[in-house]
Amino acid sequence: MSADSEKRLAAARAVTLVEDGMTLGLGTGSTASYAIRFLGMKVSEGMRLRGVPTSEATAALARECGIPLVSLKEAGRIDLTIDGADEVDTQMRMIKGGGGALLREKIVAAASDAVIIIVDASKVVQKLGSFPLPVEVVPFGAAYVQSMIESLGARPTLRGGEANPFITDDGHYILDCAFRTIERPEELSAMLNATPGVVDTGLFIGVTDALIVGRGDQTKVFKRSKQANA
Repeated sequence: MSADSEKRLAAARAVTLVEDGMTLGLGTGSTASYAIRFLGMKVSEGMRLRGVPTSEATAALARECGIPLVSLKEAGRIDLTIDGADEVDTQMRMIKGGGGALLREKIVAAASDAVIIIVDASKVVQKLGSFPLPVEVVPFGAAYVQSMIESLGARPTLRGGEANPFITDDGHYILDCAFRTIERPEELSAMLNATPGVVDTGLFIGVTDALIVGRGDQTKVFKRSKQANA
């Protein structure tokens, strides 16, 4: 099975957990987009849902799929968020932000009663770091943050390059930081978040309630420390 097929399987499994009347956090990225399309089908069949998008791109797709949207302020609290990840380890710690929406994704996750992460099998790793860690920074402080991260032995690069830097929906830059292996994610997260100029990092720790992995023609569901076949 291809990675796309595994993504679709994981997304379809997650959508079965959605109940009528829920307010949902809608993630950003290729895997989350499958879930949004499946949710659109549920809405067309009569299910009542509201979505809080984590990016302008997600908002556009949700509108295309007929999902009613509300702001985080209007929602107040979110019942369930479905999102993807770029890497996830055996302790359900993640790297996110490949789609450029890590800040809003982290805010929406924090405002959710439950967070489900959906991935294909290639995203599951023993240790984080093969995927460059996105770090969202204030443009004014980007050069300083870049030099600080270099002092940690990583190779940070400005997403999009100096001539045409990628700008997040909130007006920030992203540094993609090649650490190769992140031995102590909690320590690194705390260090980076304490650095002036850093808005947030793509390290998501302790936010996931369930991980759904598409593997071959099946899915596996991991809940905290226990596993179940689906």
